[in-house]
Formats: sequence, C-alpha cells, structure tokens
Amino acid sequence: MKYLIVGLGNIGDEYAHTRHNMGFETLDAFAKASNVAFSDKRYGAVALCRLKGHELILLKPSTYVNLSGNAVRYWMQKEKVPLEQVLVVVDDLALPFGMLRLKPNGSAAGHNGLKHIEETLGTQNYARLRFGIDNNYARGGQIDYVLGHLTDEEKEVLPQRLEMAVEMIKCFCLSGIQTAMNLYNNK
Repeated sequence: MKYLIVGLGNIGDEYAHTRHNMGFETLDAFAKASNVAFSDKRYGAVALCRLKGHELILLKPSTYVNLSGNAVRYWMQKEKVPLEQVLVVVDDLALPFGMLRLKPNGSAAGHNGLKHIEETLGTQNYARLRFGIDNNYARGGQIDYVLGHLTDEEKEVLPQRLEMAVEMIKCFCLSGIQTAMNLYNNK
C-alpha cells in the first residue's frame, strides 16, 4: 500500500523553523527517524521510505502553504494514492502548543493551506494531523505570530512532540485512522 504524507509549510530560510512550518518540521523528524533524505522534485521535496511493507511518500510542497493543493493533487495522481491514504500535517492555532489531534476529515478552520487542498480536491474528506501552535498573539498579530519563531519553552518541548507526531503517522499507516485516533488523540 502507498501513503502520501504531506507536511505543510513555506519554503525559504526566512520561514524555516516558524510556527507555520510544523508540517515541514514533522516530516523532517519522520525522515530522520527513517534514515531517508528529501530530494527536490516537481511541486516539492520528496522522500520515500518503507514501513512494514507499506510505501510512504513524504512530501513538503514547494508551492507555499496557500497553494498546497496543487502539490497534493499532483502527487496523488502521479503515485496513484487514494484519498483515504493521504495524511496532511498542519499547524493549528486552535490547539495549545504541541497538542496533536488526528482527524479523518473536517473544515479548513481558516487555514489557507487546507482551504486550497479542499478546493483542489473538491472534498474535506482527507485525514489531517493538527499540530497545535497556540494563539498567543495580540489582535491583528496573527500573521506575524504564525510566521514567527518558537519561544525557548516551545523549542524545549518540540522534540518530544515531533516524536509523538511521527508515531501517530506510523500508526495511521499501519493500523488506520480510527486506531491512531483512539491511541493518540488524548496524549
């Protein structure tokens, strides 16, 4: 079976390690744990790995967050990955920093990357792993906050939360979304 695991983020040094790049951070942690490297391909950086007989395509779109749907659609079609075997890792302002929530579908909740994926695929019915980044910003400061760098406290807990996200992705691929949600959504 093939799975497409998409981590949302923005390319470029100015966006590296910002809150909006939690999808990239998660896939980097997964690739490192799997001893694979990303290479530049059409619409993004791609790494291939195997997990107990399953083929995983890790994708960090180069389209910037707001046009992520183009990369998702291209790689789904190229690799013939069905929608139920797609997982999008995305930052989420509605969750405290480091909280992880797996969902089988849902609204974009104001996230432009998810909105574009939904528009491009014509459905909200794809799995997503929401990585909490908190909403600790003053009124009107959302853009600066999500494109800002982590605090020292956030940097301290990040490795453990990334490790948990990697385990959640593995469980999604090996046991399905329902089992992964039951095992991990309250940790």
